[in-house]
Amino acid sequence: MASNQVLAGFHAIQARLRHAPDSIQDIYLDASRRDRRMTNFTQQIEAAGVRWHPVDSGRLDGLARGARHQGVVALAQAQPLAVDVDDVLDVLEDQAGPALFLILDGVTDPHNLGACLRTADAAGVHAVIAPRDRAVGLNTTVQRVACGAADTVPYIMVTNLARTMRAMKARGVWLVGTDDQAPRSMHQVDTRRPMAWVMGAEGEGMRRLTRETCDELAAIPMLGSVESLNVSVAGAVCLYETVRQRA
Repeated sequence: MASNQVLAGFHAIQARLRHAPDSIQDIYLDASRRDRRMTNFTQQIEAAGVRWHPVDSGRLDGLARGARHQGVVALAQAQPLAVDVDDVLDVLEDQAGPALFLILDGVTDPHNLGACLRTADAAGVHAVIAPRDRAVGLNTTVQRVACGAADTVPYIMVTNLARTMRAMKARGVWLVGTDDQAPRSMHQVDTRRPMAWVMGAEGEGMRRLTRETCDELAAIPMLGSVESLNVSVAGAVCLYETVRQRA
């Protein structure tokens, strides 16, 4: 079914069991595994009232479609993605403290997105925003790499990123783009206000209109021979600068 989503690995399935157990249709477990982790996992499944089936590793490989599954695969109803600027503004309405967003322009690698979502969850990001036409969706690889964060951090795909950014600015969100050539360091940015870090994919970077819509640009200090960081690493560095300042 087109509405089905494949979840592979313990973390991705456990997160869905915690947050939306009713969306899980069936869970398939490696029949040859009888270790404590699998036993505890089976008890969690049964407590949630979800059906599970012992199968061989070949069946799991086919269900996971090449993703690393650790002996556990689930079929679940796909969670709907928000696709409108109003969904971003709704997130703003729900925040008691200063909002924190991560905007990703042109990140199409599922490993990078999964790592970004995992860091976003750890750093308390309220939503990750991406353009609908230049971004990877929440596929099986993203779910596995995110270790459950894909079910805890809203991933909002919008039809017009620049318009969404302007709407955020109008609501008091300060937009800071990362740029290797920016004259100011990221450590000089005041991240205690409602803000969003804006990042492009490694290599291409942000699109011109995305860059021009930012309120300011900041550089990550690079002291070695490499010219840039992977977007998920850069995102972690910037987000935890915000955590440090807000602490």
